Amino acid sequence: MANRLAHEISPYLLQHAENPVDWYPWGEEALERAMREDKPIFLSIGYAACHWCHVMERESFENGAVAALLNQSFVSIKVDREERPDLDDIYMAATVALSGGGGWPMSVFLAPDRRPFFAGTYFPPTDRHGRPGFSTLLKRIAHLWRSQRDDLLAQASALVAQVRAGYEIATAAPVSSAMISAAVRALAASFDPRWGGFGSAPKFPPAASISLLLRCHAKTEDAQALAMARTTLDGMKNGGIYDHLGGGFARYSTDQRWLVPHFEKMLYDNAALARVYLEAYQATHDLEYRRVARETLDYAVREMQDAEGVHEAPPSEARPPEADEVVL
Repeated sequence: MANRLAHEISPYLLQHAENPVDWYPWGEEALERAMREDKPIFLSIGYAACHWCHVMERESFENGAVAALLNQSFVSIKVDREERPDLDDIYMAATVALSGGGGWPMSVFLAPDRRPFFAGTYFPPTDRHGRPGFSTLLKRIAHLWRSQRDDLLAQASALVAQVRAGYEIATAAPVSSAMISAAVRALAASFDPRWGGFGSAPKFPPAASISLLLRCHAKTEDAQALAMARTTLDGMKNGGIYDHLGGGFARYSTDQRWLVPHFEKMLYDNAALARVYLEAYQATHDLEYRRVARETLDYAVREMQDAEGVHEAPPSEARPPEADEVVL
């Protein structure tokens, strides 16, 4: 039988409508039930094109035994991050604060009053590689909720304070030359001189870092900054992460050489990369950079808009975050 997500319009939520998990969409019905039954909330956030979201669904959410654990001890809520970016932004901040990293699927455990006390991303179905399996995690959190709830709520309060502090607006101040130099040195420390990029696999296209390097070079003629930018730009455009037939960049490279892409293209990645390749063309007059920028923009126009074209919704259609829905 279909669960409550069968009545939603989000393609991502509809993909989970046949799961044995007793899913709720985000809303008063689920939140009131959590308060009434004094159960923690399991909040799962993802989106339709997310590979690991589908993996976790297949491994865990379609599994009857896992669903039974969720249905017995939790109120389970599924959210489409593209439908509710406000919720995604807030609970991603909590996930990063708790685990040191983020991504999707996002798996967050909340008190009934919506304060998060534990979070992560993908969890395998069974214990492996030093990570707890999802079933193990569910049993452990259900036990802690019964036996050490005060500790969980104290952690939730501390986390809420930390996330709120991160949302405080800092006083505007100019970025000094010393700060820019320090940022360039930090990038140089993790730079891959052979393949470009920073750190090891998986490698994500570092558009913002490249833009910083190009602008640093424009102001100071720092040859190292330009070399790091060009090596990375060349590695990406020549590798498999770039679609040499259709244009546009995949989400990331699974290897260090930019060779094997994760087959998923995101609009915001391609928007940022088109801009940074244009900046590189302006800095170097290298026609290859202009070509890649043009092909990336052509791809976005051709494949990433609907038949009516790109348009902004009228103000009346915009749905602002509701203050009573998020406690952070």
